[in-house]
Amino acid sequence: MNLRRFAVPVGAVLTFVTVAAAWPRSEVLDTPTPPPTDAGPSVRAVPVGFVIAESESELTHLLAQSDGPRQIGLRGHVYRGDFRITRPLVLVGDGRSVLEGSGHDTVLTIESDDVAIENLTVRHSGRRQTTEDAGIRAKGTRVRVTDLAVEDTLFGITFAPCPHCEIDHCRVLGLNGDDRELRGDGIKLWESSDSIVRRNVVDGVRDVVVWYSRRALLAQNTVRHSRYGTHFMYAHESVVKDSLIEDNTVGIFAMYSSRLHVDHNVLAGARGAAGMGIGFKESDGVVLSDNWLVANTTGIYLDRTPLSPSKPVVFERNVIALNDVAVGFLGAEAGISFERNDFRENIALVDFEVDGQKLQAAFHHNHWSDYAGYDLDHDGVGDVPFEVKQLSRELVDSTPSLKLFQGTAAFGLIDSIAHVVPVFSSRVLISDPEPELVSPIAGRSK
Repeated sequence: MNLRRFAVPVGAVLTFVTVAAAWPRSEVLDTPTPPPTDAGPSVRAVPVGFVIAESESELTHLLAQSDGPRQIGLRGHVYRGDFRITRPLVLVGDGRSVLEGSGHDTVLTIESDDVAIENLTVRHSGRRQTTEDAGIRAKGTRVRVTDLAVEDTLFGITFAPCPHCEIDHCRVLGLNGDDRELRGDGIKLWESSDSIVRRNVVDGVRDVVVWYSRRALLAQNTVRHSRYGTHFMYAHESVVKDSLIEDNTVGIFAMYSSRLHVDHNVLAGARGAAGMGIGFKESDGVVLSDNWLVANTTGIYLDRTPLSPSKPVVFERNVIALNDVAVGFLGAEAGISFERNDFRENIALVDFEVDGQKLQAAFHHNHWSDYAGYDLDHDGVGDVPFEVKQLSRELVDSTPSLKLFQGTAAFGLIDSIAHVVPVFSSRVLISDPEPELVSPIAGRSK
């Protein structure tokens, strides 16, 4: 095991690595396999048999022909203009080829099925939010873009609608100088079910968006310095795996999306008042496994999730460490379980925002770094339950006017005293009846 083979470059995570180095070797945890750190075009020859467009006027002419060539090559030039594809074809660059837009519109518009764009740079779109000016905008079926660099564009790559389409090994750089709210989305899937987004590097955009798109696969992507690392809405049965999503305002947020699977990702460094590693609103049947949620304001946030206890939400074998709040709940819904996770060095383990109700989430066989129990029979399981009590919440429930002081140093001191002297607090927020003394995922490797 080597923690350093996947270093997440945020200060708090470096602290986590330092702490990890001091743990017994049997407890040091392996991190997920890192995704590629770069993507985009590479210098290589255009395949034999392609018709080469030597200028922008020639490229425009070749694209406009309804019976024109199905294989067009670009070779070592900057092609200036806003281009449109309306028939099936393959457009391939040599790695040095550039489509440079006018700055007033989308650079490359695709309105056809069975189009492939490969190995070139697309840059300089318009700046109109009303028309969502983009590097590439595609409407069709089985459109594939691969090995692209998309730069100096408001929106990066937009599929709307584009079922059975693919974005692979592309680098999308947003307008870092703008406020995150004013940028466009780096990658956007709209009504693009059964599409694949993989091996991409996205930096400095507004969001990566998956809306009204079922069975989307997002794998091996890196998303940094954006607002939402991934924003799902009505994206049922989608998957996020093997990705690094760091230093965004929110790592992943899913709204009204059922049967999501989130596996083997690092979700780190989501800071600020709204910062969260992953959040769900009114989503059912979610499975979150084998992830690292590290150094976020809130590691996991659950808003009326699940809507139905018969469609449970499961968190298993995740590392949840160095967050201000490990898990935040807005609602007391049943049907949530945490099993065999590792909770390490979080400032607060739970934030529960529904007064006067009992939290119904179930915790079993998790590892807790601040467990103070014992194991007399040496079976690796604590002999007494791990419990979290919060005296400040009892005070607010009995005297609602004290809610003004929630989150203050005074209430923090009250809860610290109650933790040291548990007799001061009787209300149990969470309980794990069989806490693991050693991480259930210690030494795990992929």
